[in-house]
Amino acid sequence: MPLVRIDYNDSRTSAQAREIADAVHEALVAVLGIPARDRFQILTPHRGGEIIALDAGLGFERTSGVVIVQIFTQGGRGIEVKQQLFRSLAEHLEPVGVHGPDLFIGISENAPQDWSFGFGVAQYVTGELAALSAGE
Repeated sequence: MPLVRIDYNDSRTSAQAREIADAVHEALVAVLGIPARDRFQILTPHRGGEIIALDAGLGFERTSGVVIVQIFTQGGRGIEVKQQLFRSLAEHLEPVGVHGPDLFIGISENAPQDWSFGFGVAQYVTGELAALSAGE
């Protein structure tokens, strides 16, 4: 169950933001094998100048079309899966106007006991939801 935050400049329309969100979700479903209805996204537009995202010294320039995708998910997925997810996100986002240099992705991992889907209950702990198995 990833929780995804997507930050972008407000020069994008609501329809474009939804296309970005849909593309991110499609990549997560394809690579992580999550159910299609396992969708939790927060879309946040920012005024010009509110996102500062340089290149970390890699030698490329970002445009005002920068999109930052933060994925919060259970730990246990290996490097190969994460690399595949990064590639898939780039492939899914390119057709909706997010170009390679403008895509910044971060993954933060946690444990099953760190999630509550409602009612003040940790459903992975109670067994109402199945937690990610090691190696998935």
